[in-house]
Amino acid sequence: MKTLALWIALLTIGSSACSAQEVQPDSDEISDASASGAHDLSRFERKSANAIRLAFYNLENLFDTENDSLINDEEFVAGGVKGWSESRFRHKINNHSKTLIALGGWDAPAMVGFCEVENREVIHRLITETALKDASYQIIHKNSPDRRGIDVCLIYRPDKIRVLSHQYRPVIVPEDPGFKTRDVLYVQGLVFEKDTIHLFYNHWPSRWGGQQTSEPKRIFVANLIRSMCDSILRSNPNSNILISGDFNDEPGDKSMAEVLRGKRRDAELKPGDFVNYMFEAWEKGEGTEKYQEHWGMLDQWLVSRALFKREKGLVVDGGEAGIFNAPWLIEKDERYLGEKPYRTFSGPKYLGGHSDHFPVYIDLVRKK
Repeated sequence: MKTLALWIALLTIGSSACSAQEVQPDSDEISDASASGAHDLSRFERKSANAIRLAFYNLENLFDTENDSLINDEEFVAGGVKGWSESRFRHKINNHSKTLIALGGWDAPAMVGFCEVENREVIHRLITETALKDASYQIIHKNSPDRRGIDVCLIYRPDKIRVLSHQYRPVIVPEDPGFKTRDVLYVQGLVFEKDTIHLFYNHWPSRWGGQQTSEPKRIFVANLIRSMCDSILRSNPNSNILISGDFNDEPGDKSMAEVLRGKRRDAELKPGDFVNYMFEAWEKGEGTEKYQEHWGMLDQWLVSRALFKREKGLVVDGGEAGIFNAPWLIEKDERYLGEKPYRTFSGPKYLGGHSDHFPVYIDLVRKK
């Protein structure tokens, strides 16, 4: 891991030098000073060398600079109110690539789900124009009906996961047929050449308008996923199901705790229950994003009971998932004290950081 830390430091220096040659940064562009030098990433290491790592990352508005007349992307076009530009886009995807490489160690994550991406092209550039190009990732993407044009998608390594099928499930709320949001991405895959997994990636409706007003829409999406999971479990009660994403709800909220039935790891699990690996960290006040002084655990990993309780075969490695809050993803919170995610924008102001969310990850291994 010391070698990895040095390699990450060299990657940072190299990308900074390249950026300096290509474009002179604007006065408000902040260099990623917190990422210079080596960091101890040992706490993020896999427990087992042969484990495969799955991740989810809200990329905080990964938009290109072109205007798309079908969506509301005007603030991110070149010359728009946010001052978005090709150089800032390249800086952002290089930031993300560094994070994903560090998240995977020397072995890039087998699969990463994303949200807040504008289109397939921005993900294509992320995996072909950065240090991720050697991982040979493939993309699953579909434009969503979201009015802002932000989508849920994923990248995967065919040498680690064989995708058997995938589908996007639309979210159509009968009480509000004009409501547009992101589809749910469902993937069926094969890992370790023998174990089938069912994986759901999500970006649920936001809390805009307040919790009481917006919660019914998230409960609706939770019921949609619950129905799909119940169908899978009826076919095989020992199915390997994983649910991840930015839920815009926390582990104790109704959608997560009652509808999806996400439980603490020490709970007495009944058939159909899921283990929410972020529950205990959330109770300790940890989180993946911060609103004012409050840390929120909006990004989570839930798994079916079999993946948690099974003594042999496919299991969650080490019995835990994690928040990848590496030092370069963090900055000081001058207003509310402590720390906060080092984001790309704060309102209209460009900061040059990574994202307003931390990635979350989970490892799978075959236990003999």
